[in-house]
Amino acid sequence: MNLRASVFIATSLDGFIARTGGELDWLDAANRTVPEGEDCGYQAFMESIDVSIVGRKTYEKILSFGKWSYGIKPVIVLSSNKIEIPDRLAQTVSHSSESPKELCDRLSNEGAKRLYIDGGITIQRFLSSGLIDDITITVIPVILGRGIPLFGEVKKDISLKHIATKSYDFGFVQLTYEVQKN
Repeated sequence: MNLRASVFIATSLDGFIARTGGELDWLDAANRTVPEGEDCGYQAFMESIDVSIVGRKTYEKILSFGKWSYGIKPVIVLSSNKIEIPDRLAQTVSHSSESPKELCDRLSNEGAKRLYIDGGITIQRFLSSGLIDDITITVIPVILGRGIPLFGEVKKDISLKHIATKSYDFGFVQLTYEVQKN
């Protein structure tokens, strides 16, 4: 399988991707400090991927924003339950209840080269299956104290190789790692 699965996400300094109820007000506040035209590499990252894979909760949260941030790239929503797809997204959004391995095998066979894995539980499932190749985390300078963590329990240590660190004048720090495979 010649497929890369990548994570590109923001967390609070203490490792949370959202408040306990899924609220992102802290991230919205931080984004207001970002100079116009700066996206911390998001657009370049999106241009490098073929398919986005998101969990149901992440999908529903993104739908609530009104603006669809995935563009015209295919998006697969992982959920064991049926999901509703608005007509305006029917050409790009689909649903799957496959395991991470089954989905990666299928997408590789269909010619995909790089996947964007998004959403806490989805990232955790792909990591525990040994399917994540690289992780880029943009650390936002705020401590939430509690919330939805990016990482959950793991059965064994997951070793990472540092690739890059980028510091932004407005306080964000972006860390990029390659996941070491045994």
